[in-house]
This record gives sequence, structure tokens and C-alpha cells, in this order.
Amino acid sequence: MPRHGHMGPQGADEKAKDLKGTLKKLLHYMSVFKVQMLLIVIFAVCGTTFTIIGPKILGKATTEIANGLMSKVSGGSGMDFEKIGQILLLTLALYLVSTLCSFIQGYLMTGVSQKTTYRLRKEISEKINRMPMNYFDTKPVGEVLSRVTNDVDTLGQSLNQSATQMIQSVTTLIGGADHDAYDQSFDDTCDTDYSPDFHAADRICHEVHSQKYFRGQQEYLGNVNGQVEEVYSGHSIIKAFNKEENVI
Repeated sequence: MPRHGHMGPQGADEKAKDLKGTLKKLLHYMSVFKVQMLLIVIFAVCGTTFTIIGPKILGKATTEIANGLMSKVSGGSGMDFEKIGQILLLTLALYLVSTLCSFIQGYLMTGVSQKTTYRLRKEISEKINRMPMNYFDTKPVGEVLSRVTNDVDTLGQSLNQSATQMIQSVTTLIGGADHDAYDQSFDDTCDTDYSPDFHAADRICHEVHSQKYFRGQQEYLGNVNGQVEEVYSGHSIIKAFNKEENVI
């Protein structure tokens, strides 16, 4: 019979009480990919750094155009198109390198997350085969399935997206702050809402505040999984005991 009132794989009564310890265990588990992880950090930092530097270099081209116009008005030689072209080519090269770094970082991170997911599922499968039968008598089938499918998928997605986003956000935050400190005129010419460090901080805050909603989502996902699996697999038992109304 379906069991009512149980919590999902990441319900309120089972949520991680030691997040720091969990992260340490995960990092230790992924230590086999330490070379790839180091390369991912390097390429993520490089890609974000070039993205931060790009607008500053492009600003020099704007300065050259403005100076050229002023020179032309005052009877001077006008714009130095050769210098402007060099600046634009340098900016293009920076953005191309940034794109290439981001692509390599994404490719490596996808490989690491997929291999980690595969390894987890393989080890979970091996553990399930060693578990005593009374464990499955006390746990809803849907909850066990949710741990193997949904939770592992969520971990893989988090590794593939959130981890690299966090690296990029921190790099952008540090780089943006350094940029502001280096060039005070940036604050005079740009609105704060458009500065890179504002967006990085906003992204980090969003990640922190969304955690409670994520836990709620996983809780209900586990409940739905357990309910659907047990109702469908135990349909004949439900009919035999006239429990259709309770299930509905």
C-alpha cells in the first residue's frame, strides 16, 4: 500500500545538516578528476578575465574616436584609423580567446559531471544489490528510484552549471572591483546597475536565497515519485482493499 506522509529524498527531516562536510566528501569523491578540475578553474578564470578586460580595451577605441573628432574640429589631423583598427582587432582577439576558454571549460566540466554521474549510478546499483530486503519493505519504491534518478541528475546538473557559474561570478566580482579601483572614472560614466561586480554579487545572492525553494522542490518531487510508483505498481492491491478513494 502507498505510504502517506513520508518525506522525499531531500525533505525537511533529511536535509543535509553538515553542508561543509558534504562538500568535502564530494570534492574527495571527485579527486580522481583533479587535473580536469584544475584546468576547468584555469579556463573559467581566463575566460571571465578576458571578458572583463574587453570593454576597457574597447573604451580606448572610443577615446581615440572622440580625440580624433576634437582634433578634426580644431583643424588637426583627425582620427588615427590605423590605431583604432588595432584596438578593435585586439578587442576581437580577446573576445575570441574568452569564447574559446569558455567552450573548453564547458566541454571539460560536462565530461567530469557525466563521468561522476555514471560512477555514482554504478556504485548505487552495486549497493542496492547488497542491501537487505527489509530495507525495501520500509522505504517507498518511488523514494529509492528518486534517489537513483532525480537526485543524481540534480547533482550532475549542479556540477555542470552551478560550479562553473560560481567560479565565473567570483572572478567577475573580484575583477570588477579591481577594475573600479583601478579606474575611478568608471563610476562616473556608468550606472552601478551595469557594473560587472553588481551582476556577480546579484547572481551569488540569488543562488543563496534559492536554496530553500530547491529543497522544497526536491521534497515534493520525491513525494510525487513515491506516490506514482506505488499506486501504479500496486494498483491491483489498491483495488482489492477498496482504497481507491484514499489514493485519490
